[in-house]
Amino acid sequence: MNTKFIVKIALFHLGSLLFFTSCTSEKYTTENRTKRPNILLIVADDLGFTDLGCYGSEIKTPNIDALAKQSVRLTSFCTGPTCSPTRAILLTGVDAHRNGFGTTNDDWAANQLGLRGYEGYLNFDVVTFPKLLQDRGYHTSIAGKWHLGSPRRKEQWPINRGFTRSFCLLPGGGGHFYDQQPLFSFIPKSLYAQDSILAKQLPKDFYSSKNYADKAIEYIDESVKANKPFFHFLSYTAPHWPLQVPDEFVDLYKGQYDSGYEELAIQRLEKGKKQGVIPEYTTLPTLSPNVEPWEGLKAEEQQKASKSMEIYAAMIERLDYHTGRVIQHLKDKGAYENTLIIFMADNGAEGNSIMGYEGTGEWVDTTFDNSLANMGKLNSYIELGTGWAQASSLPFKWYKAFASEGGVRVPIMIHYPQLKKAGNTIHHDFISVMDLAPTFLELAGVQHPQTEYKGREVFPMNGTSMLPWLAGKTTTVHPVDKAHAWELYGRRGVRKGKWKAEWMEAPYGNNEWELYDLSKDISQQYNLAASQPEVLQELINDWDNYVKSNNVTVPDRPTAYATETIWRE
Repeated sequence: MNTKFIVKIALFHLGSLLFFTSCTSEKYTTENRTKRPNILLIVADDLGFTDLGCYGSEIKTPNIDALAKQSVRLTSFCTGPTCSPTRAILLTGVDAHRNGFGTTNDDWAANQLGLRGYEGYLNFDVVTFPKLLQDRGYHTSIAGKWHLGSPRRKEQWPINRGFTRSFCLLPGGGGHFYDQQPLFSFIPKSLYAQDSILAKQLPKDFYSSKNYADKAIEYIDESVKANKPFFHFLSYTAPHWPLQVPDEFVDLYKGQYDSGYEELAIQRLEKGKKQGVIPEYTTLPTLSPNVEPWEGLKAEEQQKASKSMEIYAAMIERLDYHTGRVIQHLKDKGAYENTLIIFMADNGAEGNSIMGYEGTGEWVDTTFDNSLANMGKLNSYIELGTGWAQASSLPFKWYKAFASEGGVRVPIMIHYPQLKKAGNTIHHDFISVMDLAPTFLELAGVQHPQTEYKGREVFPMNGTSMLPWLAGKTTTVHPVDKAHAWELYGRRGVRKGKWKAEWMEAPYGNNEWELYDLSKDISQQYNLAASQPEVLQELINDWDNYVKSNNVTVPDRPTAYATETIWRE
């Protein structure tokens, strides 16, 4: 363990301000439990930076936009590059290379096999904040995507990682209807777990966003009945592919995207500027080299591409509708004013494809009906594509699975009426997904055990509580000269103040470090590595320190995800 870091964290907690005096006591009576704040965490799966109306989208998201008007919106909030590393960090406040997701499951390079921190599931070197909340009287629950453990290993299920109640899709994705369509050809079906039992079948009217919201309402009601504060994790699988929406909503956006992704990018860039989430100086970034210009597509290809985006937009609109149901339920129960609500995405928009996996293309062709008329329905399997993913990730470079800003910078809003920064404000400084767990714990008046939990050694949190900043006690969450780093599939990023250094393999990068000034070039169009060698070297040194502190092992070869699912000629 890093002794200096442990001391620093301990001193921080000793000096931190608790906002609820009833939480300072070790005795938790029924009366003061109910006064403690509730926490509702809502995560959309693969939602791009400009996919919400309050971030510049044309998609109708009135409920989330209304929440944003009462929230702090962040424009420089960063996650991990893909789903499971982000979720593991989110639940623990601990770097992915410590919590088990130094790489994702089944994407190990030879030199990563068997290493601590590279298990491919949420390991037991960490303790989740829901478990700590549960220990102190909270009703904890989750509905939706898990993606942090094997469906075959019950000890890795949510019910054994701190959740009182759970209804979860255990794998990383799947069909959104009752048929439990798997995500990959080599998986028999998508598996759902209700607490400790696998669901044999789903109701015929099942649709992911609707049923996850139904469960959120059910679990919140349970906490009210039990007279306990709650933490609920509403973990949507929308708008992750396969893109599907109930038949009555398939045509919600019919014809809206016929002008193509380049035209959509222009529209969103201007709307994002008007919303205040994209700097005024920003120009339209060039298309990524794996994106075919819209005019280069054949008429049939344009039709199918437009339909894909229509379905994607409809999925987001339905996600917004069901989010609105949950928020209204909080109001109806009188719990809204005492609930911290966070809405966020888990990484950038998804421009990757599974078609590169052996046998997958044949499986899709023979199993599903992807004709134009059937796209988005139960027996279809549709992906978003690189062009729309780039438009959704504007104004940033690349998208999910990359260490660039398009992969890790996402929309987020924080709503809690009792804190100073509760109104319609926008904040531009760097904040990390690592900062959520310590924020939740401090808000609830619960301390992290630091290095030992119930007889086992655990890592302390890497994140910093946002509460002093949200309360107006500090001007920033992190010092401007603090370095933040991440890595996945060998792709590396280091952020310090206005500077961002990145390393990506060819053909996405040039197999060497690049440098960008994000204060002038948020789209990362101008590599300053040659003209600012001293700055670059400083960030490379920060990267080396990060590697040593977190036992990072960069893969000795490209992994399956990086080589087979992304580059499509």
